[in-house]
Amino acid sequence: MSPRKRHWLMKSEPGDFSIDDLQRVGSEPWTGVRNYQARNFMRQMQVGDGVLFYHSNCAVPGIYGLAEVASAAYPDPTQFERKSRYFDPRASREQPRWDLVDVRFVRHLARPLPLEEIRTHADALGEDFALIRKGTRLSVLPVTAAQWKLLLSLE
Repeated sequence: MSPRKRHWLMKSEPGDFSIDDLQRVGSEPWTGVRNYQARNFMRQMQVGDGVLFYHSNCAVPGIYGLAEVASAAYPDPTQFERKSRYFDPRASREQPRWDLVDVRFVRHLARPLPLEEIRTHADALGEDFALIRKGTRLSVLPVTAAQWKLLLSLE
């Protein structure tokens, strides 16, 4: 019996990498996560897990598409590249500090779900929906099956 599929929300600034970019390339390593809690979430991901693709730091932040986890977690190579903005001098190939997963495009949403609209469903999404909880700025967040279903029903 296979483990249950999990769901996640992953944030990206569309100027850096958008859902359109993911559609164009098909699959992409999710590089540059430099927060231990977000890294640990990626370490829990399994191939086939669902991903809500969220655009942040833009005119209309919100969920713009769906993706899926396409690989198990593995060391983020940018931590070793001196010229990378994600270089970490404390990381080594023998003891990497940062992991990533590959993410594969599934589809655009029929319409984007703006953050302001998502907030109007805070009671139904529950206190544990970290995207709308004050003080939460993680780029990778877990989403329950019920939250996933509710958000996709808004599409």
